[in-house]
Amino acid sequence: MNFDYTDEQLEIERAVSALCKPFDAEYWRAKDRDGGFPHDFHAAIAQAGWLGIAMPQAVGGAGLGITEAAIMMRTISASGAGLSGASAIHMNIFGLHPVVVHGTRDQQQRWLPPLISGAQKACFGVTEPNTGLNTLRLKTRAIRQGDRYVVNGQKVWISTAQVADKILLLARTADPDPQAPSRGLSLFYTDLDRSKIEVREIDKHGRKAVDSNQLFIDGLEIPVEDRIGEEGRGFEYILHGLNPERVLIAAEAVGLGRAALGRAAQYAKDRVVFDRPIGKNQGVQHPLAERWIELEAADLLTMRAAWLYDQGKPCGAEANAAKFFAGEAGFKACETAVLTHGGMGYSREFHVERYLREAMLTRIAPISPQLILSFIAEKALGLPKSY
Repeated sequence: MNFDYTDEQLEIERAVSALCKPFDAEYWRAKDRDGGFPHDFHAAIAQAGWLGIAMPQAVGGAGLGITEAAIMMRTISASGAGLSGASAIHMNIFGLHPVVVHGTRDQQQRWLPPLISGAQKACFGVTEPNTGLNTLRLKTRAIRQGDRYVVNGQKVWISTAQVADKILLLARTADPDPQAPSRGLSLFYTDLDRSKIEVREIDKHGRKAVDSNQLFIDGLEIPVEDRIGEEGRGFEYILHGLNPERVLIAAEAVGLGRAALGRAAQYAKDRVVFDRPIGKNQGVQHPLAERWIELEAADLLTMRAAWLYDQGKPCGAEANAAKFFAGEAGFKACETAVLTHGGMGYSREFHVERYLREAMLTRIAPISPQLILSFIAEKALGLPKSY
């Protein structure tokens, strides 16, 4: 792998950074305080053509790879938008990857252009209250009745459902089969019909600009033509999007850590105590230097995983390792930024407390650090499966 960025990749970073400038730290602080989806930010990204960065050219996308998408998401997060900005478009970047891989030509033409143009927004309906990460135990049921399915069940931690027009929904179409545990789940992309889906927002720790929700589905009707691929193989289809998602989350964590570290370094230069800037003290310098090293290492892990994916090579361990390490490095950078500010780090005025709250998300979602460690122990080290 060549670790030098191409001219095109550097231009992506420059262009996205310039696009983010009007949406400064004050904009995101207000969004964090007041809530409300950042529609103007989403529209600006869409109008510039970036929502389709990893979508096929045949449907209006740029046809680039997860590497370029990761560079874009890292840049957005590092601009000061953090997870509030990145999460506002995250689903558009990776969420419909199963459609790209397994959707029919008609489905791609129907569904992808409105998402790329920003005319529609989508949410990702997988997680359920009683199953968590044990996706094979999902209980939301889709029963076929003629040319449609009728769906009943619940979902939880569904981001952007307050504003979404469509939902990528994983539901059970057959009872679990111990002999084929991955079968029996089907994947749909359909209208988020609010007369059949109650969307209830979750009051949460951070990232108020992008809503998270519980969904209560009662009699949702889905046309058969809105099913992706074969019935019963939905779990296999969503697996195609998991590694890219981990890469993008890792890139966002790196960007968030860099935003926090930049503010901390500037404060350490400006803040004078005992007639000297606090940044002259090694007790302040060294933690910041360590965080820089960790973020650089996390970025390299992330870009390697992205490169492997784009080359069509196996990257499960690398993508999970990037998500784990970047999540930890980003969190530590945000924590150190707060501590560098001292008491003012606890104030919303200096932004770093917001970054620290958002950094928790990159550790928790979409998969826990513990499950990643179990996966790597099994897949990379050949240890017995522990779950």
